[in-house]
Amino acid sequence: MSLFIIAEAGVNHNGDVALAHRLIDVALDAGADAVKFQTFNPEKLVSPALRQAEYQQRNTGRTESQLQMLTRLALDEVAHQELKVHCDEVGIEFMSTPFDEESAHFLAELGMRRFKIPSGELLSTPYLRTIARYDRPTILSTGMSTLDEVRHGVETLLNGGLSGENLTLLHCTSAYPTPPEAVNLRAMVTLADTFGLPVGLSDHTADDTAATMAVALGATVVEKHFTLDRALPGPDHKASLEPDELARFVERLRKAETMLGDDRKRPTAAEMDTRAIARRRMVAARPIAAGEIITEDKLVLRRHDSGFWGDRWDDVIGTPAPRAFAAGEGIEW
Repeated sequence: MSLFIIAEAGVNHNGDVALAHRLIDVALDAGADAVKFQTFNPEKLVSPALRQAEYQQRNTGRTESQLQMLTRLALDEVAHQELKVHCDEVGIEFMSTPFDEESAHFLAELGMRRFKIPSGELLSTPYLRTIARYDRPTILSTGMSTLDEVRHGVETLLNGGLSGENLTLLHCTSAYPTPPEAVNLRAMVTLADTFGLPVGLSDHTADDTAATMAVALGATVVEKHFTLDRALPGPDHKASLEPDELARFVERLRKAETMLGDDRKRPTAAEMDTRAIARRRMVAARPIAAGEIITEDKLVLRRHDSGFWGDRWDDVIGTPAPRAFAAGEGIEW
């Protein structure tokens, strides 16, 4: 399974659809497989008086409610339609995370082929059942959760109609940015071992170290926030990569995937020339007549252009020479 990289635009368009279009082009130029936004009805998502998370207030510099913040950041249906068309035209997969059942229905009807469930909805049983019924490729983020809570999400989706082959779990730490000591990549391996499902990483760290390590540990999906400019106002810009950083991020992950190769231990094409000259071979230490019994004193091991390698030593010793060999000639038949 090849690595699927999601460039997470999220709400880094700041509610400006023109900015959202520019983010699509940045994700495409960086080589990401998909660009992902967020779809929500603010009034159906949060209670009016709910405060911002600490990181949101710190990053926005505003003392406002979540409802006020999200109302500024929401894109309408027409904007979503335009973004989907843009993605289709340039050849990058359109994704958007629905935060409520109505948004999930809208995105399905829009033709989005892959759902991404955010960590905050892991326990939202009716919401999970809504997405499960579509039985489309689904990625479930598991930030802030215990293993039992992940089990609830997985079982609800599978029992609700989602096929097991359509489900991928993302390990995630819901801290923006995530400090190194909070990444806990071994938990991603635990998810794979526990549920027998493909896994990946929703990476909120400041660089590409965690994501590269995740690929080495078996991640099949990696997502990363990006922005046009970290100095822009908004809750997620400061924990996002800028365009040139996103391009390097994708490049390094693709390289890490290539370096993994497969699970077969064998000489690679790149080694074959070195293999031919770096190993010592059996060479006649002196002339050997045809039919003469080959003994150890008649052989030496040397780097040579012919002759059996040293692993055939015990096969050759005590054998009659099938033909004559000159001193310095490789011993093989």
